Amino acid sequence: MDYQNTLKYLYESVPMFQQIGGNAYKPGLETTHRLDEHFGHPHQQFKTIHIAGTNGKGSCSHTIAAVLQSAGYRVGLFTSPHLVDFRERIRINGEMMPEEYVVNFVEEHRSFFEPLHPSFFELTTAMAFRYFADQKVDVAVIEVGMGGRLDCTNIIHPDLCVITNISFDHMQYLGNTLTKIAKEKAGIIKEGVPVVIGRAKGSVKRVFTMKAKEMNAPINYADSISPNNPTDWLPYPEMQALRKHLDNTLHPADSIKALDKILDKRKDAIRIVNEMFPAGLFMELSGLCQHENILTILSALKELTKIGYRICPKDYLNGFADVCKLTGLMGRWQKVHSDPDIICDTGHNVDGIKYVCGQLDFLHQKFNQELHIVFGMVNDKDISSVLQELPKHATYYFTKASVKRALPENELLALAETNGLKGTTYSTVVEAVQAAKKNCPLKDLIFIGGSSFIVADLLANRDTLNLY
Repeated sequence: MDYQNTLKYLYESVPMFQQIGGNAYKPGLETTHRLDEHFGHPHQQFKTIHIAGTNGKGSCSHTIAAVLQSAGYRVGLFTSPHLVDFRERIRINGEMMPEEYVVNFVEEHRSFFEPLHPSFFELTTAMAFRYFADQKVDVAVIEVGMGGRLDCTNIIHPDLCVITNISFDHMQYLGNTLTKIAKEKAGIIKEGVPVVIGRAKGSVKRVFTMKAKEMNAPINYADSISPNNPTDWLPYPEMQALRKHLDNTLHPADSIKALDKILDKRKDAIRIVNEMFPAGLFMELSGLCQHENILTILSALKELTKIGYRICPKDYLNGFADVCKLTGLMGRWQKVHSDPDIICDTGHNVDGIKYVCGQLDFLHQKFNQELHIVFGMVNDKDISSVLQELPKHATYYFTKASVKRALPENELLALAETNGLKGTTYSTVVEAVQAAKKNCPLKDLIFIGGSSFIVADLLANRDTLNLY
């Protein structure tokens, strides 16, 4: 088989949550352990960092990988879902695994795994671990697929565990309260392994504290450092003004070089100032959710340094400022076009959408930009709660992604109208974006989101839409 036929085989032969949802979900580790034994326990051949959480785990995983890569480590990165190419899930130093590896892996091992009937994610995890071992990575950043306790990535014994935050998502699998969800995420905490928690309060925090105590795991809460580490979102014009100011002051050249990298991409940034970075540490991922993520990442990197990882300030600056290029990250408050500004984001649950809407409202108020929103969701989310968060004053283009789980656009419009939103429907993301581009004045803003799969359809059709 060639690469495309191999992917077709994988998508059609093993249950894929990305396409069909709950029917592909397989809790438990029995199949994972059998795959792991067959492939020679590859995850034991390299160091790992394990990252769970409801939102932010992708941004944290990629940024930590970018900093470690900048520090000279050979870094594997396993994340999900992919947006355009399956191989986005499995990278080393930002490079996707070769197509030939995927083909050979399936051809050589299908006689073993077919009788097991693994899920798509179980098989993909085994492929990632075997690839990282074959390529002799120094360390791999491993993102949990769903939950933690029963997730098939949870066979690793990492150097560090990170749990970004807890909010409502996948409740039908993880539980219908934050405490129940937290218990599933806390399942990645290992005996004696330090753990960093991004955001946790009340009963959720107690779950993590008790689990860490049970496992004799040192625990660090990232939000405890926030009073001494102020963060600011700097829109591109304010970035330009800051650059001129830094020219007239005595600040490290590396900080200015990092700022220039982001300015060259005409991006906004998140800036954090602390003792290590008096001029600022600049993060090119500029969604408002990154105010929280940046504290989690800094706490995680501090813990890695404590246990012997060699990371210097220059590595932080380079990794934070160039994470998208270094790791291939897409879809996090990503600007894909100017005049008008077109931005996409993969936020898809209530917590994630709140951050997105806060940023859209800020742009509307500060720069007087009217909002045109291309929006779609999948059918197993808390759709009504998400719609309640969306701005009423925007013009909407309701659509559906090209996956079986996509909510039909007409059903989405009906639900939206009950929440005071107005718009029209389009059968594909391409048609919706074309309509938005036609209607949106150059000074205003088009936002595209609601689902990772909406963003995936957008990015897969950039040529058709002339978005460069």
